[in-house]
Amino acid sequence: MLKVAIQMDPMESVDILADTTFMMAMTAQDRGYPLWVYDFRTLALEEGRLSCRARPMTVRAVAGDHVTFGDEIRLDLAEDVDVILMRQDPPFDMAYVTATYLLETVHPKTLVVNDPAEVRSAPEKLLVTQFPGLTPPTLISSDPVALVAFHRKHGDVVLKPLHGAGGSGVIRLKADDPNLEALIEIHAVGSRDPLVIQKFIPAVSKGDKRILLIDGEPVGAINRIPAAGAVRSNLHVGGTAAPVELTARDREICAAIGPTLKERGLIFVGIDVIGDWLTEINVTSPTGAQQLKAFTGVDAAALMWDAIEAKRAG
Repeated sequence: MLKVAIQMDPMESVDILADTTFMMAMTAQDRGYPLWVYDFRTLALEEGRLSCRARPMTVRAVAGDHVTFGDEIRLDLAEDVDVILMRQDPPFDMAYVTATYLLETVHPKTLVVNDPAEVRSAPEKLLVTQFPGLTPPTLISSDPVALVAFHRKHGDVVLKPLHGAGGSGVIRLKADDPNLEALIEIHAVGSRDPLVIQKFIPAVSKGDKRILLIDGEPVGAINRIPAAGAVRSNLHVGGTAAPVELTARDREICAAIGPTLKERGLIFVGIDVIGDWLTEINVTSPTGAQQLKAFTGVDAAALMWDAIEAKRAG
């Protein structure tokens, strides 16, 4: 029996019909695992011991009454639990990065999913650059000269913040759009992070495929279709989920990246594929498991816990 702590945003506010972390918690509870939940801001490293303020948790599939908490305790993350799910949402900022450093002090004695050092080393829009031939033409830079030159070269492009998530800040710029330099300036006011500029893929109108991989192996996919005239297909900004099959190209992409994901300890991963192109490898808190089960019956949460059990047994 595994003892599990979940590092996440407030469980009270999740959508139980769509949230992947809730599904993971329900599946763990069904297997008899004791559950605790905590906010990463309560992590405390003292004399080499990492602890947090955590609450025992019971979950149930009842909208509006889906969670009950016990009394808060101080949890020793090296001694009191076997597995930590790191599932808080981005932004992938220095607070997030610091949490990965702290969790690294207990991993792998306590198995952290995903491996915190590898999460830190694999921002979603950067890891894809290690797989040339799978991604569309892409530039990552803060240099306005380089960004403008890329726009002139490729014409129709998409601009997005490097460490954005959930479709936040994604903008399409057509070949004759004069606004790129102004957008770079606006971004620089609030952030020192680079921007990503990528050749626009017209196939996005047919959907942005989310493929879930468990320990490097694809288990299924959903399609996220943007609203008419929109570029962003993320479900919480108006995209619609639909069933979809894996194509030969999808399987080629998964076969190319799967061994790297497995080697890095990235157990639960969601990749984004538009047309024939890999655009992101999501390793922080990937979503889509509930929709996948609804469409196909494939239970990615159960498969994840199977993989975790096997690693703990080994």
